[in-house]
Amino acid sequence: MLQSNCQSIKLMADNSSKENTAMITEDEEEINYRPPAERTLQEIIEADHEDNSLKKYKETLLGQATKEIVVVDPKNPGRVLVNSLSLIVDGQPNRTLDLSGDLGNLNKRIFIVKEGIQYRIQINFYVQREIVTGLKYVQRIMRHDVLVEKTSHMVGSYGPKLEIQSFITKPEEMPSGIPARGKYTVKSLFTDDDKNEHLKWEWCFEIRKDWE
Repeated sequence: MLQSNCQSIKLMADNSSKENTAMITEDEEEINYRPPAERTLQEIIEADHEDNSLKKYKETLLGQATKEIVVVDPKNPGRVLVNSLSLIVDGQPNRTLDLSGDLGNLNKRIFIVKEGIQYRIQINFYVQREIVTGLKYVQRIMRHDVLVEKTSHMVGSYGPKLEIQSFITKPEEMPSGIPARGKYTVKSLFTDDDKNEHLKWEWCFEIRKDWE
């Protein structure tokens, strides 16, 4: 999320042009990247069916999906159902956003976080019907309508399961100091190699000197 060496709002604003340049570079890399051709789950299961060791590996990897189509929510045609996002801090209760319902009021709930703490973000989701490849969690952090930072986390590829699946980012550090304190808006996106937007949402957090 935010870099720990963030010293002032002015520095954030001065760096916004650099962040935009970084975004362009990242987008150019994505344009040059060509994901492998998509294969259905059935095609993967049936491929090399005479190889018993490979067959057992697929059964271990895909579980129930090798025998039947896995559907978590019959009313939802999507492959990825994002369930929740949690802010994880050691010694603190998880601060969780429910992403399974109405997303319209999420930005009215503000996470209060202490400056300088180490944190991780956990995203819980279901995968149904087909394998999804190259899942990514992308977020843009804004303050006073200025881009502070953009990060992209590679989540990976997942097979369909009835059980919820999770991804946790590596530890990061909140900035500290008076200039860093205040409210931030996060624009989050859960996407994949094929540019499918599985979910977009906005949420907010506020950095304070202490938790209250």
